[in-house]
Amino acid sequence: MPHRVVVLALDGALPFELGIPQRIFGRSLGTGSGGPGRKLYDVVTCSIRPPGPVRTDADFAVLVEHGPEALATADTVVVPASYELGPVFEEGRLTEELAAALALVRPGTRMVSICTGSYVLAAAGYLDGRTATTHWSSADHFQRIFPQVRVDPDVLFIDDGDVLTSAGVAAGIDLCLHLVRRDHGAAVANEIARRTVVPPHRDGGQAQYIHRPIPEPQFATTTAARAWALARLDRPILLRDMAEQEAMSVRTFTRRFREEVGISPGQWLTQQRVERARHLLESTDLSIDQVARDAGFGTATSLRQHLQAALGVPPTVYRRTFRSSADAPT
Repeated sequence: MPHRVVVLALDGALPFELGIPQRIFGRSLGTGSGGPGRKLYDVVTCSIRPPGPVRTDADFAVLVEHGPEALATADTVVVPASYELGPVFEEGRLTEELAAALALVRPGTRMVSICTGSYVLAAAGYLDGRTATTHWSSADHFQRIFPQVRVDPDVLFIDDGDVLTSAGVAAGIDLCLHLVRRDHGAAVANEIARRTVVPPHRDGGQAQYIHRPIPEPQFATTTAARAWALARLDRPILLRDMAEQEAMSVRTFTRRFREEVGISPGQWLTQQRVERARHLLESTDLSIDQVARDAGFGTATSLRQHLQAALGVPPTVYRRTFRSSADAPT
């Protein structure tokens, strides 16, 4: 049976966030031995009231065909953002109607929030003692209302096993793709990302979207140097080599690179090599030594150190986690 995802539509829902689970999970199809084209998820949307219209923050309502009883059938519950959370947002307290609906959720059900849907999970106690995130503009308020939750305002999402929270709006796409990747491997997640025309994985966190004074525009960029480096990650790349691609001094190039990318060229190269290694570990049967060479780390020891620092796991564990039957050749 497909994994059932139940999306809880609350009054004041944001239509974009409300539609993310259906777009990502609803379009995820199997690719491996279990049967190409099979549905991996069954997505239904429910209200905390009997079936009927639910207000949105737009000039239209949505007709929801399932009542709260659908929550009792969920393997995963997704709570998107709402602009009408009332006492949940103001006092950190569930309404009787919302509490009664959430009481139907079975123990062990995976709970997921998008944007300020995290307020609902926190008010219900799911986030007590955990680290969570929400939209950066609400992070300070969220922390005041829920001091028992450790708020990280800088990340796009947090995976805490059976409870996951995402930042605002499009970060819900990142989180849902992450769940597909976790459940069925990189091949399925990458395919749905391609169909949705979004990257399978976005680097960085919310900090890059917080408003800051914009520097004076520069005509020269570091785009060509980055493209040049990406084409030869398996070879040694020196800072002066990258600077030469833009006809800049090393000092100017380093400053311009930080302005445009937010990190140093060396940090960026390491990130790209980690991503290359991840891709090779997920999608090929190359030995760890060969993956290390192709990703530009040189040795398996170096690869192991960098992957452990970036992802918290060594290459063999990472490959075992993401090389599921969905990724295996058929």
